[in-house]
Amino acid sequence: MSDLQHPQSRSFELVADVYERARPGYPREAIDWIADRLDLRPDRIVLDLGAGTGKLTRSLVDTGARVIAVEPGDAMRAELERAVPQAEAMRGSAEHIPLPTASVDAIAIGQAFHWFQHDVAIPELHRVLRPRSGVALIWNTRDPELPLHREIGELIAPFVPPDRPAPEDWSRQLAESELFGQLEARRFSFVHQLDANGLAERMASVSFVAAAPLEARRELDSRLRQLAERLGGLVDFPYVTAVYVSFAV
Repeated sequence: MSDLQHPQSRSFELVADVYERARPGYPREAIDWIADRLDLRPDRIVLDLGAGTGKLTRSLVDTGARVIAVEPGDAMRAELERAVPQAEAMRGSAEHIPLPTASVDAIAIGQAFHWFQHDVAIPELHRVLRPRSGVALIWNTRDPELPLHREIGELIAPFVPPDRPAPEDWSRQLAESELFGQLEARRFSFVHQLDANGLAERMASVSFVAAAPLEARRELDSRLRQLAERLGGLVDFPYVTAVYVSFAV
């Protein structure tokens, strides 16, 4: 979320505390697969880039690796420092990584790669990685085919910017880069249970919702709470976690 990135990515700074409360972490199976492919263990250094409030950071710490968490947003980074004091939090961005060349054994990027200015960021990833080391991209995504997500999709449709890439395109720039090899992909599923407040906050943490006018956000909040009440007060919010791994060439 640097000055080179999409302006809407900066809206996360407005809802950093909401993001921390409402967003889930990542399924254990996805983290285990990343840890295995990137060989995360004690004495290895992993960079969590665009770390946000530390949703991925805390899982990386559990691998035993030394975790450096780079996040440009001051409010998001403050949440990260409170939640994951074991990590080394640093101010920086994907386009200006504040680390020496060939200084990390792996890079993990959660919910952030699609915000990067790729022509600048991808060479930066390659620069700080040690030779033939790997990068993992991970996203928790909503399955638009499920009834709940279809209904939520209709509610947030007026907020979605016309130039927003589809989730299936988010990893494309890394796949097309000559600096990295072929992508390995895996999918994992899990369900996050939310009450009415949790559902409203989950959607309030979306970048384009956070950037919307106050009255529109209030109306969306009300309709999401009504949806949760209609479903009995607790909502099973399913996710598909998409993970991609590639190695520097």
